[in-house]
Amino acid sequence: MSSGGFASQNGAGGSYANGPSQSPVGVFPSNQGFMAPPQPGFMNNLPSKGPPPAIYSQQPQPAGNHPSMHRSTPPHANSVNHAPPALNVMAPPQTFGPPLPPPAAVRGTPPPAHSDGVYPAHPGHMHRPLASSYPSLQPAYQSVSGAQTPPPAQTQPQLYPQMPPPAQTQPQTQLYPQMPPPAQTQLYSQTQPQPQMQLYPQPSAAAAQLSHSLASLSLQSQPPEALRVVNLLQERSLLPPGCVPPPVPCLPHDLQKLNCSPEVFRCTLTSIPQTQSLLNKAKLPLGLLLHPFKDLSQLPVVTSSNIVRCRSCRTYINPFVTFMDARRWKCNLCHRVNDVPEEFMYNPVSRSYGAPHKRPEVQNATIEFIAPSEYMLRPPQPAVYLFLLDVSHNALETGYLDVVCQTLLDNLDSLPGDTRTKIGFITFDSTIHFYNLQEGLSQPQMLVVSDIDDVFLPTPDSLLVNLSECRELVQDLLASLPQMFSKTMETQSALGPALQAAFKLLSPTGGRMSVFQTQLPTIGIGALKPREEPSQKANAKDVQHLSPATDFYKKLALDCSGHHVAVDLFLLSAQYSDLSSLGCISRYSAGSVYFYPSYHKQHNPPQTERLLKDLKRYLTRKIGFEAVMRIRCTKGLSIHTFHGNFFVRSTDLLSLANVNPDAGFAVQMSIEENLLDQQAVSFQAALLYTSSKGERRIRVHTLCLPVVNSLSDIFAGTDVQAITALLASMAVDRCVTASLSDARDALINAAIDSLASYRSSVLTVPQPGLLAPACLRLLPLYILALLKHKAFRTSGGRLDERVFAMCQLKQQPLVFLLMMVHPGLYRVDQLTDEGALNINDRTIPQPRALQLSVEKLSRDAAFLMDCGTVMYLWVGRNCSPEFLTEVLGVDSYAAVPLDMIQLPELDTAQSSRLRVFVDWLRERRPFHTVLHVIRDESPLKAEFMQNMIEDLSESALSYYEFLLHLQQQISK
Repeated sequence: MSSGGFASQNGAGGSYANGPSQSPVGVFPSNQGFMAPPQPGFMNNLPSKGPPPAIYSQQPQPAGNHPSMHRSTPPHANSVNHAPPALNVMAPPQTFGPPLPPPAAVRGTPPPAHSDGVYPAHPGHMHRPLASSYPSLQPAYQSVSGAQTPPPAQTQPQLYPQMPPPAQTQPQTQLYPQMPPPAQTQLYSQTQPQPQMQLYPQPSAAAAQLSHSLASLSLQSQPPEALRVVNLLQERSLLPPGCVPPPVPCLPHDLQKLNCSPEVFRCTLTSIPQTQSLLNKAKLPLGLLLHPFKDLSQLPVVTSSNIVRCRSCRTYINPFVTFMDARRWKCNLCHRVNDVPEEFMYNPVSRSYGAPHKRPEVQNATIEFIAPSEYMLRPPQPAVYLFLLDVSHNALETGYLDVVCQTLLDNLDSLPGDTRTKIGFITFDSTIHFYNLQEGLSQPQMLVVSDIDDVFLPTPDSLLVNLSECRELVQDLLASLPQMFSKTMETQSALGPALQAAFKLLSPTGGRMSVFQTQLPTIGIGALKPREEPSQKANAKDVQHLSPATDFYKKLALDCSGHHVAVDLFLLSAQYSDLSSLGCISRYSAGSVYFYPSYHKQHNPPQTERLLKDLKRYLTRKIGFEAVMRIRCTKGLSIHTFHGNFFVRSTDLLSLANVNPDAGFAVQMSIEENLLDQQAVSFQAALLYTSSKGERRIRVHTLCLPVVNSLSDIFAGTDVQAITALLASMAVDRCVTASLSDARDALINAAIDSLASYRSSVLTVPQPGLLAPACLRLLPLYILALLKHKAFRTSGGRLDERVFAMCQLKQQPLVFLLMMVHPGLYRVDQLTDEGALNINDRTIPQPRALQLSVEKLSRDAAFLMDCGTVMYLWVGRNCSPEFLTEVLGVDSYAAVPLDMIQLPELDTAQSSRLRVFVDWLRERRPFHTVLHVIRDESPLKAEFMQNMIEDLSESALSYYEFLLHLQQQISK
């Protein structure tokens, strides 16, 4: 097989420190041009595996042996303004005000005057110091004594339980019990005790427990469940009945219960190797998956004039720091010892004094701060929304304008914001139309700019107006827009000039630009030509034109990012629209891409339903403006590649003009210094944003993981779903910077190398077959699912649909990405209440997940396939008459409509159970899922069958054949 590992690609993009690149840049590269010099990463130029079947390899590459990756040194700043934003989030259930000073307390020293908050103006100041003068201690409440690392200890098998995640992923409001520190063994008082102060316990026993649990974990003769040997060629029923639970890190219980929820922060390895060489030997990727702005049911919020952070690396105090005593704490990232501010001694929850380790900041791995003025370089911006609407003849034919305008009218009152909220509209065809909505006008005034080569704003002060003051004019405009252009015969599209005009309008304040486009831009700057070749639809072994045709959209996106403007693209098109070029406007401005192929209001009702529901969510969900996110990690670890929609401002700082609760990110990590003296490492993501109410907020997530020194422990802590998601992002980059065939080879080699490493280095007794540890048993299945995914399959298809699939893999949070990669299949004609969930007085059936194979289907039954954005209810030809009558409301199989997209509300138990189950599945995701009821004669049956991943298809192996291929390569 060709050497298809995931190495960094040079030339993916230019540096924008001194202006934009002169060469086009791929829509999907991980901002390689902006990355710091990378460290040796995962699977760089993987060793050759010999030639695979022709289906997998088209262009062999020279074999190599893990050379270091090379990338350009990043600029520390673009034209991006370093103003740290403040943030918006949903109203918290509990807010802690400024602490009340105790009677004898002395006011704490205010923050240094030069501090500009979480992200200093000079990125160089953020570099983690060595802090070599401080010994490394395990992150528990402990004293300086006993800091030496104990000798390797044998680990109990139960340290790696494959337990389901906690039912409550976020702290409840009662989350702040007055818990004593772990294992109190001796007490000491401060040098100058105060009458109001409690004696601070020294939890040395906890330190001993942590050392015993974390130091050099090695397995006993009875391996944990995660390392149970599975012969994949013999065991077919590998799927759990429900969701695949994330692995639980091997940490002491008192630390693990404080750890960050896996729904927000996950690592591909829940046991971190001590050295990069050990990681290379395991052949597993090391990376993080983040969902930082996720909607949370419970979010502790703290108001404080002094946010406690490490004076050296600026890490926020968190549950995994070490309290040396009641007056000093040791950073769990750079190991510097810091003083505890006086006001931090007061606990606002218990209204007690002298127990800083019980503060909410030290009891919650996810917490939000309302930032003081030190975190503001300019007044917080208002919520600003600008809508850019295509009104060409093609656009009006689709009927989308009626849906968008009506949805906006219905949700004007629900737009996030306050009394300062501003709104504006621009329409375009071959010219650009502005709308004067100034207060006092009797009706909206259209202003047309026909010179698209030199766009200007006709009345800059009245195009963005205060929504509350000009609501009636806005409503009048939305009501009249669809009819205003109903007779147009203009077919041209000047999208580029319209975007330039919108940028000029938004750049003074920042905000969100929502662009609705229905065709290829044809005139003015940014005009594009059709690049899709008809032959590609039939044979796509090496797809062309995945890179943008022009760098105009990327340059404009970077200008937008520098002025806190994010661009969200809604593409509604039946024809090729070059999404690989247009997508750059969202990719680099931290926006989102929505794609509705073959959209038509009358002819395609499912897409109309999807647009309506998606748009309502888009308009009403919470939003953060002028945001930045910094990811810090324990000294010795480093970040070398980001995945998602953003601009990389410096080595660990992402510029997010807007941040939304539906956006996910991935980060590739490497180990640049040995972690020999560490028992655990920590990762911290800090998101600074401006809320729609004009508040500066900082949301902080901290994850703690143990460090291990054996391959068996590394494999025992693998998170197969996180690995799959990270590999998917890496493969998208490879498609753009190299080729589709290279990306496919690299995915296959990822499975081969990890299983070969397990076989050669972990298994002690040679056994026949294709062997995997239980924790990685689903990796080959997920890799095959990626190979058959629309982004990577070789069976052709429309180019824009392939590019959108790649966009989804890069921007979706882990849980939603897995739905799209490996759909769920359930039998639903015999739903019962056995094992059902009871939520809010609803009984939700829980049918078992089935293998994605035709052999699991039966003509006597009905099956629901959940693919994330679409569901298929397949009805067998001999399905029971009771199901047809009581669920579908038809008398016979032949009477099932071919275009049925709704389940009728029938007053039967079977109907109720199925509708409740479908609704429950839909509620768990932020996008709308269209349901198609299909039978053998339905046009969509081919798409349904294409998702049967385990079966043989025209262009890909069956699951069993794929396993045989992996075994053959591993045995070489």
